[in-house]
Amino acid sequence: MNRTRVIAIDGFAATGKSTIAKKLARTLDYRYLDTGSMFRTLTHHAMQQGFLSEEKLDDTAFQVFLENSHFHWLGTALGFNGQALGNEIRSHEVAEKVSHMAAIPFVRAFTLKNQHELASGQSIVIDGRDIGTVVFPEAHHKFFLNAAPEVRAQRRWEELREQGQKVDLQDVLQNVRDRDKKDSDRIVAPLRKADDAVLIDTSELSIEDVFQTMLSHIQ
Repeated sequence: MNRTRVIAIDGFAATGKSTIAKKLARTLDYRYLDTGSMFRTLTHHAMQQGFLSEEKLDDTAFQVFLENSHFHWLGTALGFNGQALGNEIRSHEVAEKVSHMAAIPFVRAFTLKNQHELASGQSIVIDGRDIGTVVFPEAHHKFFLNAAPEVRAQRRWEELREQGQKVDLQDVLQNVRDRDKKDSDRIVAPLRKADDAVLIDTSELSIEDVFQTMLSHIQ
């Protein structure tokens, strides 16, 4: 009997999805797949190799690049083309462009294929924007996280400062609002709460509070 399970966690940026997903994966002894890091990785590579400048992507060259690329497991961590993912994908510059990258149909097709391959035969916790609606609509458990934009901006600003990045809080707040709009308004796989997902507002909840709420639903 197939005992593999999928737990899907969707929601807006900086709602604590990744932190909670990692904690659930450790507790349940599941693999953890961070789809946001996949789009950040592609954005970083597109910027570094000159495929992406401002908001314009060289579609033809980048498609050729993706045809010869893939995500894979490096032990329990996620890798891309043989390399581990580093903190460079978490920069504010990448964050400013990642929603644009995530709205491109051929990029989403590439990540969707890789996500299915990475999850094959695994019990997995996976977080993103469209996991419960598009990637794994048949997931055994679905959650959708939200929080006030100001709360999320403060969280992201503190995270960036801890990484040594000097950014203005108002710039981070504007980026959060811009990403919300782009993620929700895009034509391909927009950010939506699945009808059967459990909605959790994390504005006034600690990571532990949200974790325990999810765990009680799962158990």
